[in-house]
Amino acid sequence: MSAPAYAPVPSAPAPAGASGGPTAAQLLDFALRTAADPEVVASLPLDPGGRTWIRLDGPGGSEAWLIGWPPGTGTGWHDHAESRGAFATARGVLTEHSLAVRLPAQGWQSLRLTTGVDRTRGLAAGTGRAFAEHHVHEVLNASAAEHAVSVHAYYPPLPLIRRYSRNGPVLTLEHVERPADWQ
Repeated sequence: MSAPAYAPVPSAPAPAGASGGPTAAQLLDFALRTAADPEVVASLPLDPGGRTWIRLDGPGGSEAWLIGWPPGTGTGWHDHAESRGAFATARGVLTEHSLAVRLPAQGWQSLRLTTGVDRTRGLAAGTGRAFAEHHVHEVLNASAAEHAVSVHAYYPPLPLIRRYSRNGPVLTLEHVERPADWQ
């Protein structure tokens, strides 16, 4: 049985105040301002062997994180379920690979993506990205030598993270993480 195909569909951001809390644009503003604060960025202990993170106070009840990325590390494909979010690079360059398609929130294990849904963007220090709910992406530090640092914010606070594997055009849901898995 082959996976159902999903073609590009514009993903509209959540309307301001639609579900309360900060908008994706407000989360991005927070992430950019925080990433520009040298004292906050310097507070993160960096580990050459793996990603490090500390929890921050996000705006309006949001969840926020300062994350360190050693060279060559990344998140793998994932989404943040019903949370909208934003991230900004404070140091180094991060690469985001994302899908320009709105996936069903549940009821599937494997999907066949059509051509034209892949997007890639580089985010150097001082730049960021906001996204709507169910945004599927992976973020990585492709540098062979430089540590990267970034600020991330989500609202509502993350109820779960869905992890995916990717084999060509086929995206497969592998597992679901709950807050206890990363806090």
